[in-house]
Amino acid sequence: MKQVLLSVHVLAGIIFVGGSAVAASLFPRYAPIAVAAGETPAPERNPAVARAFHRITGNYALLAIIVPVVGIALAIYQGRMSEIWITIAMALTFIAGGILAVVIHPMQREALAAPDDGRRLRTLGMFAGIYNLLWTVVVVLMIVRPGA
Repeated sequence: MKQVLLSVHVLAGIIFVGGSAVAASLFPRYAPIAVAAGETPAPERNPAVARAFHRITGNYALLAIIVPVVGIALAIYQGRMSEIWITIAMALTFIAGGILAVVIHPMQREALAAPDDGRRLRTLGMFAGIYNLLWTVVVVLMIVRPGA
């Protein structure tokens, strides 16, 4: 049972968290920006690609809920719920999920609906970086397991 839970946990993390992280990071590069009349937008600005990344960000984020659910089940099964690295990883996971749900995904929607001069996209890139950094710390905690 432990191997099955661990396999589902790791694979879901790679596929769903990784997919949402990549899509959130690439969205600002392809999202449209407002251009002055008569100017042509940069060729890499592709609203169709940006919409696809927006859908991937949201759908993969929903599917990524599997990761903490299975992770908690695994920690309970192994008797590790009281270890500090599990608590920190759960807190960081909650924060990362909140950033994605409350900041990144809504900002992507706004950027698609009403392009601006790129200021919103720079902010979005910053939050995507924070989201990715939080997941990087969670992965390191899973490997190092401080206090275990």
